[in-house]
Amino acid sequence: DVLGSRGLGDVYKRQIVKRIEEDSMFDNILDAALSKWLQHTPSDSDHIVISSRIRLARNFRDTLFTNKNDEVALHHVDSIARGLVTTLKDSDNQDYYCISLDKLSDIERAILVEKHLISPVMAEKMPYRSLLVSDDASVAIMVNEEDHLRIQTMETGLNLIDAFHHAERIDDAIDEKQPFAFNESFGYLTACPTNVGTGLRASVMLHLPALAMTGRINRLVRSIVQLGYSVRGLYGEGSDSLGHMYQVSNQRTMGISEADTIEQLTKIVEGIIAEERKCRQTLVHNDKDGLEDHLWRSYGILRYARSISGQESLEKLSDVQLGVDLNILPTWSSDSFNELVAITRSNFLHKYMGKEEVSPQERDNYRATVIREKLSQK
Repeated sequence: DVLGSRGLGDVYKRQIVKRIEEDSMFDNILDAALSKWLQHTPSDSDHIVISSRIRLARNFRDTLFTNKNDEVALHHVDSIARGLVTTLKDSDNQDYYCISLDKLSDIERAILVEKHLISPVMAEKMPYRSLLVSDDASVAIMVNEEDHLRIQTMETGLNLIDAFHHAERIDDAIDEKQPFAFNESFGYLTACPTNVGTGLRASVMLHLPALAMTGRINRLVRSIVQLGYSVRGLYGEGSDSLGHMYQVSNQRTMGISEADTIEQLTKIVEGIIAEERKCRQTLVHNDKDGLEDHLWRSYGILRYARSISGQESLEKLSDVQLGVDLNILPTWSSDSFNELVAITRSNFLHKYMGKEEVSPQERDNYRATVIREKLSQK
């Protein structure tokens, strides 16, 4: 009716249609258990490597850093970001949407954290914070977090090179339109000195149940840290490991090129993969009956429990995926683990229930119901 109203110019009609399409796209991103980019698990994957991410910290030239809390500068950066939608689309032929985070509910912002589209810090309700996101959610650009822009690109499996090339195209397209702060001696200038230089953080999400079960994970983490890399939990800095999932990333951003950073991190990850595979074979060789009993018990809890917490569900899902990988438990689809991890997170589950108020017990009961239904379909 609105679109057919007399006196409404074509320009306004197009704006309304565009807004409806953008709202629909963003709803799809929020409502989907798995982002589109994460639905394409490599066929040869044994679910040790879940995903790869590239993040570039960038600031615009001659503009105060975000941590100065200057409202004029924050508004200026947000305005620039909103004008980048067409630029981004031209760089990779994807559709982009810009959302003001302060217009979202607390639950919606928390879901974006669970989907790794924004950081936990970014979820705090602050003015002039926004998110530029592609239609398949493989690109997410945080606006006015610690830096003016945090450009993130994501790929399934161990695929840092493709993720970097994607980020590079976006980075070049934005820099051409709105130059970044750059110094010939120091590189890209950032709010935190630890990011100065390339501004690059490359990270890989790993599922390491056998290393955890054999008790070798702590020693491995110490070795990786001593080599100059960081190991964090499921949601990055400050988070714990949940479901035996870990993020491994570089720390150096000065005195090393982007290519060398990616090459070295890839070698580190390949070494971790080899260790995890060795541990899996050790578990099978040393006590196969005990391992099978442990994994089948986890499967039984997920298959029949009437209430389960978020932490326990992740632990049991990790066990089940290990059992599937070792051909001990019934095979499920290649993205089942990622889907159930996503759908059973507290905030997504709350939205999934379609209720304004949900008690912890109601949520735990519903989580168990969702898992039972999903497993019964396998």
